Amino acid sequence: MKEYRTITQVAGPLIFVEKTEPVGYEELVNIVLADGTEKRGQVLDTSDEIVVIQVFETTTGIGRDAGVRFTGETIKMPVGKDMLGRILSGAGKPKDGGPEIVPEKRLDINGAAINPWARGTPRQFIQTGISTIDVTNTLVRGQKLPIFSGSGLPHNEIALQIARQAKVPGSDEAFAVVFAAMGITKEEENQFMADFERTGALEHAIVFLNLADDPAVERIITPRLALTTAEYLAFELNYHVLVILTDMTNYCEALRQIGAAREEVPGRRGYPGYMYTDLASLYERAGMIKGKAGSVTQLSILTMPGDDITHPIPDLSGYITEGQIVVNRELHRKGIYPPINVLPSLSRLMGLGIGAGFTREDHKKVSDQMYAGYAEGVDLRGLVAIVGKDALSDRDKGFLEFADLFEQSFVRQGHDEDRTIQESLDLGWKLLAHMPEEQLSRIDRDTIQKYHPKYRKSGA
Repeated sequence: MKEYRTITQVAGPLIFVEKTEPVGYEELVNIVLADGTEKRGQVLDTSDEIVVIQVFETTTGIGRDAGVRFTGETIKMPVGKDMLGRILSGAGKPKDGGPEIVPEKRLDINGAAINPWARGTPRQFIQTGISTIDVTNTLVRGQKLPIFSGSGLPHNEIALQIARQAKVPGSDEAFAVVFAAMGITKEEENQFMADFERTGALEHAIVFLNLADDPAVERIITPRLALTTAEYLAFELNYHVLVILTDMTNYCEALRQIGAAREEVPGRRGYPGYMYTDLASLYERAGMIKGKAGSVTQLSILTMPGDDITHPIPDLSGYITEGQIVVNRELHRKGIYPPINVLPSLSRLMGLGIGAGFTREDHKKVSDQMYAGYAEGVDLRGLVAIVGKDALSDRDKGFLEFADLFEQSFVRQGHDEDRTIQESLDLGWKLLAHMPEEQLSRIDRDTIQKYHPKYRKSGA
């Protein structure tokens, strides 16, 4: 293997090499330091004059006397069924004290695009055990649904709860969770590892952990390693895989850092102009393939800087994905967990995975009625702040009370409380029973008589 000693510049995580042979984009590189130490890198940019290499570790110690060897290969992820139950680093190396992965295959981490004609339609319901997701923002197999959160909000706890509880009810098909955390602190790493081990969720999970003090370039490959593993489980071993990616904001910050080191012309708020395309290359790896039994479903978590939903990261994510679940700071201040605000939240594929044969025939009607009642109650809170509660009509006071009940009984649940979809829908009916029947305008009479607690108790 030919070695080049033509390094001209080291800038952040990047090194610049001149006068090389023709090399391919994303080709793996071995960098040999003067003391014999080896580091690994990847070709980030290539031209006739110069090759830009991003180093997966720190560039400390790399000087003009370091040798560069091009391997002719791209990064490949060793995959196998015995990966289930393992905790790996953001670079795919074991962190749990176990042996190296014995691969059944080695797959390119960039994956292969799914032919749009070959894509299956997402339809089957995934139960997370969280009422505000299952009833009002339903997740279905093959969907990509981000969770928009903010700094200091319990999005990690929500992610762990979903990882523990997610299942396809009534199905005996193989189900697995691939959990990838990017740019997390050591404290968060300990929290994740302890939770997976405490609850036994690790048995059907594969965990990738990239720490805040790990190189930024490693953050770029972590979600790709996770998605490659998920695709192998789904499309070769017929698993239904839920991929949880947290935090996509840290991933985008790494993109910005590398873009600055390459002296690229920045786009919105300093992020690279190609960030939309880069995010799409990750999000679009969710889905189902006709003729294949497995599926890849994505829940990506991102913290909105300054709680700004118009920030480029949530803004671009919203264009690519199929809805969003919004974690709310006001609900968190009230001590409500999980603080998910159903009003700005949306699951665009919800209608494909609910109803008779999937969840229950009354699902959409209950969801629509609760949403309408809660929205009116929240609007009335603003009016109360101006005119006072005594100025409201009895009807308005009823909606105001319903909004409080909805938050305290339906939104609020325990960190380990796993509600079935039937329990969540029954809880919804219990709340709707506080409203006069004539105000249940989004539910037909037959459904009311079948599911309303008043009629179920009387046997009518």
